[in-house]
Amino acid sequence: MNALNTPHPAVTVIGLGQMGSALAGALLERGHPTTVWNRSAHKAEPLVTRGARLAATPEEALAAGSLIITCVLDYEALHTVLDPLADSLAGKVLVNLTSGSPEQAHEATAWARSHGADYLDGAIMTTPPGVGSPEMMFLYSGSDTVFEAHRPTLAALGDPLYLGADPGLASLYDSALLGLMWATMTGWLHGTALVGAEQTPATAFTPLAVRWLTAVAGFLTTYAPQVDAGRYPGDDATVDVQIAAIDHLIHAAAARGIDNALPDLLKATMERAKAAGHGQASYASVIEVLRGA
Repeated sequence: MNALNTPHPAVTVIGLGQMGSALAGALLERGHPTTVWNRSAHKAEPLVTRGARLAATPEEALAAGSLIITCVLDYEALHTVLDPLADSLAGKVLVNLTSGSPEQAHEATAWARSHGADYLDGAIMTTPPGVGSPEMMFLYSGSDTVFEAHRPTLAALGDPLYLGADPGLASLYDSALLGLMWATMTGWLHGTALVGAEQTPATAFTPLAVRWLTAVAGFLTTYAPQVDAGRYPGDDATVDVQIAAIDHLIHAAAARGIDNALPDLLKATMERAKAAGHGQASYASVIEVLRGA
């Protein structure tokens, strides 16, 4: 308990891949005494040079403090390391930043509690170079008491956002946000390929794309209450209008030899919404067919 009252509580980081190393580095940067362990000990050398303490074994790593942050390849790797040490977890706080599913987060919570440990599940919404920036989101779910107690330490990694008591929420949001990222980036790449066919560099197109995404963010804000209410007034642009517009994209791309798998999929989804009776509704009504799938 005394560690929580110190300006910079001690932290143990298990897993020193690119992300785990970035986490440990951010903690060191903020002045936290940091113990690290990794199956391949040589990965700890740059951190040791910066002041980290290298634990020779996982047992030694757990014994170094009460707050344990794990970031390994997957949940199988997590259990490979921690299962043999389960009896050493009593009284510890385990903050798991390993990517996984909501179901795995629920199972890990029950497992940790059965061994007397508090558990907080998390998701890292950045790449390693962004770790430590207050602009980057770190999502957490599980015990609000544990989150509030360790919020100042977690803030060393990025902006800590608490989603709720359900431990699976961080993983669920992670999956949803990554889906948004991939769809957005692939849309940008398709557009970049399209204008690139007319010799427009990506560096010339992208400032316009980023400005357009600001407008798109406004559309999302407008449509969110419609989705929650289940009512989709078509007073801006209807699904029928969007279907006509995407035909122009498909034609322009086909004429320039650009792969149209993405816009073809989008058009097919819009047409399913139209067939379900949403042709005169806003684009937000497409969620009805997505939910049905």
